[in-house]
Amino acid sequence: MAASQATVGSRSNRGVLLAVTCLGQFMVLLDNTIVGAALPDMQQRLHTQLSGLQWIVDAYVLLVAMLLLSGGIFADRFGRKRVYLTGVAVFTAASLLCSLAPSLGWLVAGRVLQGIGAAALSPASLALLVAACPAPQERVKAIGLWAGFSGIGLAAGPVAGGVLTDAFGWPAIFLVNLPIGMVLLLVGIRGLEESRNANAPAIDIPGTVLSVAGVGVLTFVLIEGGARGWTSPVILGGFAAALILLAAFVAVETRRPAPMLPLRLFRQRLFTVANTAMVVVGFALMGASFFFSQFFVYVQGSSILRAGLQTLPVSLAMVVVSPYAGRLAARYGFRIVATTGLALAGLGLLALGMVHADTGYGNVWWRLGLVGTGFALAMSPLTGAAIQAVSPQEGGLASGISSTTRQIGAVLGVALLGAVVRSRQSGGASLEAGLDSAFLAAGAVTLVTAVFTGLWLANSKPAEGSADGPAAARGLTGPGAITTSNETSVNSR
Repeated sequence: MAASQATVGSRSNRGVLLAVTCLGQFMVLLDNTIVGAALPDMQQRLHTQLSGLQWIVDAYVLLVAMLLLSGGIFADRFGRKRVYLTGVAVFTAASLLCSLAPSLGWLVAGRVLQGIGAAALSPASLALLVAACPAPQERVKAIGLWAGFSGIGLAAGPVAGGVLTDAFGWPAIFLVNLPIGMVLLLVGIRGLEESRNANAPAIDIPGTVLSVAGVGVLTFVLIEGGARGWTSPVILGGFAAALILLAAFVAVETRRPAPMLPLRLFRQRLFTVANTAMVVVGFALMGASFFFSQFFVYVQGSSILRAGLQTLPVSLAMVVVSPYAGRLAARYGFRIVATTGLALAGLGLLALGMVHADTGYGNVWWRLGLVGTGFALAMSPLTGAAIQAVSPQEGGLASGISSTTRQIGAVLGVALLGAVVRSRQSGGASLEAGLDSAFLAAGAVTLVTAVFTGLWLANSKPAEGSADGPAAARGLTGPGAITTSNETSVNSR
């Protein structure tokens, strides 16, 4: 009887764990896409230019990209429940700050704090799931549910952002996080069990600081270069500072016994090619998505609500296609599926570059769907290829690096494609012409990368029973997902 009650209690605790971690990941992914729908309203109410909108997006993505790997290590070392709930608290408080922001500067500061919270919350949520599901089949099901909520958040963002912004203004897209965050904190404090990895590596503080500073300065230069002048002393000095900081990062990582980013992994061609392509995925997908709502509102005259609905084919295609990408890679190999996906996405972006103010939506939606389908096909095989290139014990690290490179690409995409638009406008072109140039540039880079992967990405398949099995092939592993026999669990209730 006692054993039966213990089993029921364990199932009940696992249900709470699934609900809390999946809802947390949903909140993070919702915030990734909900902001895009509100950008036109932010530009009008905050009286900011394109560079201001770029900072609103990149401030968040930059911190997530640079702290994601450290967040996973923090969770393993100091307790996954503790780091998860801390991330939720920071993200929720930052969302309140964003909603009350009286100016662009305050909003960007809030977005920085949101990025810090998300970088702790996301890997800790997955690490909690993995630690609570030791059986492989249970683990795969739990990770699948976690990924499913990620997809729902991704798809719901444009619609929710359009509805909330149209009805209440842009602050409402951040206020929606408050009730979710409060529920997660209240339930998580009582319902989650603490776990940690006694063998987790030390935190690479120098590497983390140098990476944030180096990529941050580079982002500043790329966003502000158009407005200040590419040859101005501030911009030239920024380029020099970014190069010095990034060179120092490489030097530090080469010498540390437990680096945040083990550079030795890049000696593997499969790992290097997969992550290079993943940078381009983030660059083209996030860089182009940044302009979708602005195109529909400012070029085609749509309302903010309608623009949010019009961008939906991208995220819907990704949600529908993503579950099949790993299976296709297992059957046909990483190279074929990833190259096909990049080619489709590149063609879709080139097609978007030929859309004009008078183009009917019936001739636009399929282009967006093609972009989403292509990137959905590419991301999972690229992550799976990166994982297969390393040892099984480093599968979680490889997946985390893959996510980080995609986020770095996203930062650069928003900055560089924004510079393309600003450069075209400064030369007298219309916003429509500038956006078309940005889409064409993103498409061209993606097609070149498709050729690159077709030539250099090894056409191997996930090895049965290895670290790059079903979950990893779909890119669902992450920092902190690899546990050891020395891991300890503590009931904190």
